[in-house]
Amino acid sequence: MFRRALPLTILSSVIAAFTVSLVAENDNSVVVYSSEDQVCSEPILHDFEHDSGIRVNAVYDKEAAEQVMKRLLAEKDNPQADVYWANEPIHPDLLKEKGISTPYFSANAQKLPAIFKDSDGYWTAFSARARVLLANNPEPLQPTSLEAYADAQWKNRAVLANPLLNTTGFTLTALFQLWGDERAQKFMARMKNNGVKFSPGNGDSADAVAAGKASFSLVDIDDAFAANAKSPNVQIIYPDQQKNQIGLFLVANAVTLIRGGHHPDNGRKLIDYLLTPEVQRKLAYSPCAQTPLLAGVETPERVKRIENIKYMNVNYSAIRKKFDTLKPTFASWASSLAR
Repeated sequence: MFRRALPLTILSSVIAAFTVSLVAENDNSVVVYSSEDQVCSEPILHDFEHDSGIRVNAVYDKEAAEQVMKRLLAEKDNPQADVYWANEPIHPDLLKEKGISTPYFSANAQKLPAIFKDSDGYWTAFSARARVLLANNPEPLQPTSLEAYADAQWKNRAVLANPLLNTTGFTLTALFQLWGDERAQKFMARMKNNGVKFSPGNGDSADAVAAGKASFSLVDIDDAFAANAKSPNVQIIYPDQQKNQIGLFLVANAVTLIRGGHHPDNGRKLIDYLLTPEVQRKLAYSPCAQTPLLAGVETPERVKRIENIKYMNVNYSAIRKKFDTLKPTFASWASSLAR
């Protein structure tokens, strides 16, 4: 179903009729599937359409629905998309493994830190949601590290979103990668013994803190700002920023070119556009409050620049593979918290 008229055509994200081409192969258009929040990605695609003269056909996903990813997998032998704009780099890495994407080394990616791009050119990250601590302001002490979850001074006072959700699961998996299995498993046991509360999602966690039902929670930065808009009694903390700490986890947006797409040249042009400093600046000022991954890009006061953040030095591809093996552990752990 079309939600609005051209120039920007928005298609339903419901999986249906995989074999029906969205556009003709020789027209001046590009098909992009996006799991990035529509409120943030749609204005960017509007601007690209206006600046380039290339018509954008966009399929948007709902948060955590992963319908566009399922569609990409189902369309492997008859691809309809040219570009996938993901709200994290884990799924683009899976598309690489499945042979659904194809390499593209954009000149605009050269200055990005190495951890934010696939070494073989299959995906490139360009902005990120910071995973931050949202704390209740009236508390006399504030947490400054993820390890506060296991600190006795916050016993029964912290909340954590479902670890089977991507952002929480990826963050915990990063701890396994950086600390090793033994230390990470002990940390999870200590969290459980410290009475960490279970929450269905990041938004629920943020709301619990804003309502004074919890002292702090780990959430995406946009959820933290949404909670702050509801209540002035919260504080947003970038965790683990000291020299001997691991830094915060960045959930990086990533873009990939789909193998066999009908408009590969226009797909490359769109990727080039998304990797520009100006797009990263726009996403920083958007409701998603994303951190540009290029140094020196202007941000609003509430969003720190990448050069002023200590972030986890992780391998996103390894996180994807490790997360799959840890899902049973996370499921069992979450079940024990929910009781």
